[in-house]
Amino acid sequence: MNSAQFTAEPSSEATAGHDFDVIVSGCGPTGAMLAAELRLHDVRVLVLEKETEPASFVRIVALHMRSLELMAMRGLLDRLLRHGRKRPVGGVFAAIPKPAPEDLDSEYAYLLGIPQPVVVRILEEHAVGLGARVLHGGAVAGFEQDGEGVTVELADGQRLRSRYLVGCDGGRSTVRKLLGVPFPGEPSRNETLMGEMEVGVPPEEVSAGVARVRETRQRFWLRPFGAGVYSVVVPAAEVGDRAQPPTLEDFRRQLRAVAGTDFGVHSPRWLSSFGDATRLAERYRVGRVLLAGDAAHIHPPTGGQGLNLGLQDAFNLGWKLAARIRGWAPDTLLDTYQAERRPVAEDVLENTRAQMELHSTEPGARAVRRLLTELMDFDEVNRRLIEKVTATGIRYDFGAGPDLLGRRMRDIGVAQGNLYGLLRRGRGLLLDRTGRLTAGGRSDRVDRLADPTAELDVPCVLLRPDGHVAWIGDDQRDLDEHLSRWFGEPTG
Repeated sequence: MNSAQFTAEPSSEATAGHDFDVIVSGCGPTGAMLAAELRLHDVRVLVLEKETEPASFVRIVALHMRSLELMAMRGLLDRLLRHGRKRPVGGVFAAIPKPAPEDLDSEYAYLLGIPQPVVVRILEEHAVGLGARVLHGGAVAGFEQDGEGVTVELADGQRLRSRYLVGCDGGRSTVRKLLGVPFPGEPSRNETLMGEMEVGVPPEEVSAGVARVRETRQRFWLRPFGAGVYSVVVPAAEVGDRAQPPTLEDFRRQLRAVAGTDFGVHSPRWLSSFGDATRLAERYRVGRVLLAGDAAHIHPPTGGQGLNLGLQDAFNLGWKLAARIRGWAPDTLLDTYQAERRPVAEDVLENTRAQMELHSTEPGARAVRRLLTELMDFDEVNRRLIEKVTATGIRYDFGAGPDLLGRRMRDIGVAQGNLYGLLRRGRGLLLDRTGRLTAGGRSDRVDRLADPTAELDVPCVLLRPDGHVAWIGDDQRDLDEHLSRWFGEPTG
């Protein structure tokens, strides 16, 4: 629907004076995923997307292991696999060509190369199928918040009332700017041209030219997609105004400057550029307004982490915000969104800074790259770097306990088939190998599976809706304390 057709519809669930429970600004991957997560808990959601049409260019992105796990948890992975291409996990850190260890801790130990518009379409369809409303051509122009909610003004003058507003509107976020949250960091020092186009020379000539350039320049490639189409990445001459997209002549000029030939590039599908600006919002929440995805953090695209980081923000925030709206959230639950996700973003910013340095042509950086390449022959080093980029090494601070506490649970075998198939409703899960424990009056938000055959080497685990382990043990009293911490007090 467009803004001219849109009117808010009253709901029997509505809080007096609120058109929606949550308004999400931005229907990219983060916003669409967040809307779907909220709808799993019957939260009334409107997503505002300023663009009226899908993106005209087809940028290929990589879904990493942790994002693939999350998609599997919600039953979306098979749909995505039909449109993507599996790639090895090796070489994800600074494009250092090392194969991944064979025993990575995931059932989804690959990358999925997939067009970003396809990801957005599938996630938006998923959200709409669950009951979210999406307003294309709707942009946030202003908002005011009070103790009961947020009044959002659209660019066409409409005013809507919601209980919360979440900015998922990208690195130049209007919501973040209007909220006045500082976005400190470093501006771009290096600009890179990126696009997809056809080439006019034989493949072997392209391969030879790329191999020669990449002996000294890592921020350069031409990768074939088939039918003569290549993904082209080449350093720009200088840091420019990215409000204006580059031209085909810009690519030709830079290819000649770097490689001595423009490879006869022609017929571009899309042309863009990116910088290495690195910024992190000082706060992810101010009152009833929150930030997620690129609105909260930007960094160079090396390692392909940006879209994945945003999706994982949405999974972390969705159930917590829904719990607040449904009325059972402990007082501190929503605060854990920033406490958990901002340090993750800090780590991503740090590793992308490091990767950009390793792409440098300076002698010192090249020496460090050679040394790290040698160290990555050790499985422990290679594995640690892969876990950083793919987000499988994240451990939230849930206090003292076994190493598994705070980490994500892999997709283990259970009596019903596989663990992730039990998480599709976005609820907590008590996986009990003893058969003695209970969620204690929280059946509306925590499922229970008594399964002595589950592939666990601990008695029981309590999983949050995002698949992270919130408790390990076999004592009911200890479990009750952790249930209250994450899922509130029992009803009835």
